[in-house]
Amino acid sequence: MANRFVRQSKFKHVFPQPFKKNACYENLKVTTNAWDSNLIKVNPKFMAVNWKAGGGGSFAVLDLKGVGRVAERMPQFVGHSAAVLDTDFSPFNDHLIASCSEDSNIMLWSIPENGPISNISDPLVKLSNHSKKVGQVLWHPSAEHVLASTSADLTLRLWDVEKGQQKQEILGHSEVPHSFCWNWEGDKIASTCRDKTIRIFDPRANRVVISAEGHAGVKGSRVCWLGTTNYIATTGFSKSCDRQVNIWDTRSLATSVKSTSLDTSAGVLMPFYDADTNLLFLAGKGDGNIRYFEFVPDDATLYALSEHKSSDPQRGMAFIPKRAVNTNECEVARAYKVTTNMVEPISFIVPRKSDSFQADIYNDCPGPYPAISADQYFAGQTSGPKLISMTNGFVEGPRKEFVAQCSTSSAIPSSQSSQGFHPSQQQQQQSRSRAASTAKNQSFVQQHQVSQTADRDYKELYNELLLEVSKLRAEIAQKDSRIRELEHKN
Repeated sequence: MANRFVRQSKFKHVFPQPFKKNACYENLKVTTNAWDSNLIKVNPKFMAVNWKAGGGGSFAVLDLKGVGRVAERMPQFVGHSAAVLDTDFSPFNDHLIASCSEDSNIMLWSIPENGPISNISDPLVKLSNHSKKVGQVLWHPSAEHVLASTSADLTLRLWDVEKGQQKQEILGHSEVPHSFCWNWEGDKIASTCRDKTIRIFDPRANRVVISAEGHAGVKGSRVCWLGTTNYIATTGFSKSCDRQVNIWDTRSLATSVKSTSLDTSAGVLMPFYDADTNLLFLAGKGDGNIRYFEFVPDDATLYALSEHKSSDPQRGMAFIPKRAVNTNECEVARAYKVTTNMVEPISFIVPRKSDSFQADIYNDCPGPYPAISADQYFAGQTSGPKLISMTNGFVEGPRKEFVAQCSTSSAIPSSQSSQGFHPSQQQQQQSRSRAASTAKNQSFVQQHQVSQTADRDYKELYNELLLEVSKLRAEIAQKDSRIRELEHKN
């Protein structure tokens, strides 16, 4: 009879396991910019952190294997002229990343195999149609080379980054957008805004499908789509400044399906949802707590599971893609927590006694392969992500070379990219100018082949020094561990 009153769940006993200090990333110069972003993004190979730059804007990309204290002069991506506000890794190319900045530009970058060894200043593509700072960029979940961005110019824009084309300029926000997210198939976008309104867009049709009044508080709000369902979760504040998490049915936003007040802390709640386990993680900025809930779509209810508490407040956070979790340890999620000058990984583990693969807690998850192309998406096709099995553990994406079919100087405006157009005389002149510039650059490269050879020799020497430094760090870490063991015994 007791089982009638106890909710059965495979994830009821999920527990957090922070990594040891020698497996964290230290000595990071994290940006102090006041823009509300997560400051970090993670893919199975790299981690990108918005960097504190003396002039202009930059971000750093670290190899996840390079734990410990990072170099004092960390190689950075330095093409922006103002602070970098957000980055996002391509879901189908682990070596491709997009960044956006206060300089109103979006840039695409290629990441070397083991991460950069020197500053990189030349992007693959530069998209310049926004007129004010760009606050967020987010790749499409299933269509290759499709990117969305929001800006302080109150627009949401869609891009075909391979062609450098703006495909859609979406209006509807009356004030600066706070956050946005794609749905599972990528045919809808949900957003929250400073005007306290939640909106659901059909991005290809350039229209607001439905909108409603969101959280009543004046502070920042966030949104995330709850997997394959029609529900979204939003975090924000009530009029009395209580932090809230609300569940909404996107088919009818008249009122929230479920509203939960959490506490009275002042930091924005960052939501992260794992569609495979139905776990919703809420991390508060300025505090060290990570709450996690299980969402049950049948009754649209959030069930509180547990909470990770820490004395170190988090400034930002990201979760690694599901295909990269450690199935041998029954890890179902892994967060990367940003503090003042450190990134701390935190595993969330289902306690199991068996060492074999636990098929009941690992459903098929989105893989590193696109379901459709950008041309197919903008022609009207819709598809969810291609799923892969996790039976064999981590699946690394194929190494791809991104080849842009456009100039790196700017994007083609939407009025020209959405339909065929004939270039004006001014555009023809610009094209001739770009051709002349290309010829000049080729001549310059030929004249400096000797210099490039010297640069390669220098890079080989630099790599040897880095390898030696990493070995010394490993020895120091082992000795520190041994010292701590002896001290603990005494």
